Formats: sequence, C-alpha cells, structure tokens
Amino acid sequence: MSDEITLSIVHDTTYRYSTPVERAQHLAAIRPLDCAWQHVISHRLSIDPGPSYEASHVDAFGNEVRYFSFDAPHEHLRVTSETTVVLTRRWDELAASATPAWEQVADALRYRAGGAYMPESEFVFASPNVALAPELREYALPSFAAGTPLVAGAIDLMHRVHADFTYETQATEFDTPALRAFRLRQGVCQDFAQVMIGALRSLGLAARYVSGYLRTVPPEGTPRLVGADASHAWLSVFCPSVGWVDLDPTNDVLADLDHVTLAFGRDYSDVSLLRGIILGGGEHVVEVAVDVTAR
Repeated sequence: MSDEITLSIVHDTTYRYSTPVERAQHLAAIRPLDCAWQHVISHRLSIDPGPSYEASHVDAFGNEVRYFSFDAPHEHLRVTSETTVVLTRRWDELAASATPAWEQVADALRYRAGGAYMPESEFVFASPNVALAPELREYALPSFAAGTPLVAGAIDLMHRVHADFTYETQATEFDTPALRAFRLRQGVCQDFAQVMIGALRSLGLAARYVSGYLRTVPPEGTPRLVGADASHAWLSVFCPSVGWVDLDPTNDVLADLDHVTLAFGRDYSDVSLLRGIILGGGEHVVEVAVDVTAR
C-alpha cells in the first residue's frame, strides 16, 4: 500500500445569466492548501471573461482567497481551477485509544483569565451555521463517557452520524444551519460535517470545517464518468497529542489519500468555494464539473 499519491484536480464552474450582469465582485477559496500532508505542485485559475481587477490574500484561517471583479457587462462567468497535489498517508500510526481523555482536552481549551492562549480554542465557540445546543450535546454524550479517549470518542461519534443521517441532496440548502439538519436527520456532506462540529463543540472540544475534494473510484467494470467527482466537506477535531484529526462522517472514514484539502474555517460560511455579489443577471443556471484523477 503506497504512502503517497499524486492527484490532479480540475474544477470547472460556469454561470449563465438570462440578462447581462452589469457589475460583479467575487471571492474564490479554491486553491488547495500546502500543509504537512499535502504539497501543491501546480495550480492555475482561469476566469472567463477576464476580470477588471484581481488580487489574492491569505485570510484569518490561513486560506488563500482570490478576489476578482467586473466593471463591464457579461452574460456568463466560467471559473476553472487546475491543480496537482501530492498527498501523504497520515493515520497509520494513529492510536485513538491512547489519546487524552476528552474532558482533559475540553478543560485545557476553556478560557482562563491570564492563562496561556491556545489558537485551537477559536474553534470551540458557536459560528454562523453552528449553534451550541443542548440537544447536540445530548447526542454526542453516548460517544463520550467519562474518561473516553478523545479521538476514540470522535471516531465513534462519526460512526453514529453516518448511521443515523440520510444523504439527501434535496433536504437542505447551502445555508441550512447545523441544528436544522440535525433535526431533519438528512442532508449532504456539508450538513454531516456541521452537525458533528456542533456536537463536538457542545462538549467544549475544538472542531473546524474542512472544504475540499473527494476522489471517487467507480465499481470494477464500470467506466469512470468525466466530471463525476465532487467538491466535498468534512471536519477536524483537535487533540493535543496528535494535532488535528480529519473525520469524514459522510463516508465514515478518516480523511486521507482520497481527500484533497482546500480550506479550513468555522463552518461553510467561511470557506464557500465561490461566492459574490452581482448587479443584474436575471435568472441564472450553474454547471459544475469536478475531476480528481491519480497520476
């Protein structure tokens, strides 16, 4: 089993407007991160039509965000991201049952006047899409009996979210709060991740949202469909002894060689891949195609 894989990702998004857009401003968080387990070999972002102004900055979470705007009318917008990354296997040495008790970690993350600052504590609090709710805490507690090792409890919670929730693309919207998805017991990867984030935070643990891509492998004998891969979402939980541990409750796995990391945030609202404000445009149709292939 290889400890490394090289993946190429093409993400193509096209908006077609029924009437011209007079002016527009957009943000794109679409360049994969360089980090300990992921090295970006190449990245190119193409924008059609060419923007009037374009710039990049690094946001508060360490993500590269591209800003671009249009001062001239246009009837379509096509954004194409082409990236090659090398991923390194992460979890072969993870001993979930040997990690600290969850209460110990939650206590260390709690604010104390004059205490040492832990940057991970930024991900303990409520965020725009994720409330700290008693019902989320009650849902989490069966996985976190007294003294349960943090990562073992988080993996058990991931198993339960995967089993208890139905993947349903029509059940939620892009801005559906975690608590609503929790009550529906339905949603997409974004909802699975945000529900689990809310459950962990409700225990005082640090959990962050991860946007990225998932490589899908068709069944044997079935042709691979071009554009059939997907943008994806999962979460990380912080454990002092091992760092951030990435969990994908939609697929009930630790995120590893099939998961390309794009950006980190408190929830989806921090790291939506492409967002903006337009003047005009009327109705619009959006077409998205993603290909993730091994090289």
